[in-house]
Amino acid sequence: MANSAIYQIRGGLFPDEGVPPAYWPASGDLKVEKLSARYSLDGPRVLHDISFEVRSGERVGIVGRTGSGKSSLTLALLQCIITEGKVYYDGIPIDRINLDALRSSITLIPQVPELLSGTLRQNVDPFQQYDDATLNDALRSAGLFSLQSNTIGGRVTLDTPIASGGTNLSVGQRQILALARAIVRQSKLLILDEATSAIDYATDAVIQASLRQELDKGVTLLTVAHRLQTIMDADKVMVLDAGRIVEFGKPSELLKDEKGTLRALVDKSDDKETLYAMASHVG
Repeated sequence: MANSAIYQIRGGLFPDEGVPPAYWPASGDLKVEKLSARYSLDGPRVLHDISFEVRSGERVGIVGRTGSGKSSLTLALLQCIITEGKVYYDGIPIDRINLDALRSSITLIPQVPELLSGTLRQNVDPFQQYDDATLNDALRSAGLFSLQSNTIGGRVTLDTPIASGGTNLSVGQRQILALARAIVRQSKLLILDEATSAIDYATDAVIQASLRQELDKGVTLLTVAHRLQTIMDADKVMVLDAGRIVEFGKPSELLKDEKGTLRALVDKSDDKETLYAMASHVG
């Protein structure tokens, strides 16, 4: 049954097939054509004919009410649920790529990242591929100063012990380590699935600044947002409702629609003026 399920989900490709070219992915280009998804073979669709295109290096915010399909979209891009339609990542259909290659080329930062028992170094570089200077640069870029200001045992270093699950760190500190790990991996596609929804605004601001300033210009960033402040200065905003895209474009353009969904969300916010100001500065 397991092999049968894999066969149907992967369109006939078994996990040991579909090895992409060595240079792939060279860019973060993402093209989605009529993507639908469901959680079981006989279950209802949770995504319906979604189509969009993101150029390499673009920052896209994804918003919508609970149940709109935001997390389902991220799972579909990682081929974690059953999909129909086509997704092209750097020009190659992802259903032709084996799961190990696909998922190792994309970095997902969830709401509560998992950390391993060991040192900070082992968590940022579990396969011991990088030198200390590279790891320290990544930690600094991710906002290490915020982590150090709240540390439980003096200055944080690569040898600082991390408890199983990162329980000796705050959620915000775990997010900073997860972001440092993403910077080290140099993935061309980075997905934040409500990654900052459980942390305070100040730490969120640190992480968002790091994402804007420190990521390579060729990294595509998809941010499933809890706070509108997190995504209002994105290049584009996607609004989902009931598994469908209802709006997609520059936030400043979407806010011009008096009957638009994004505008309705912003107008209800206590930070309405700040959000409009953020959107107006997007080029």
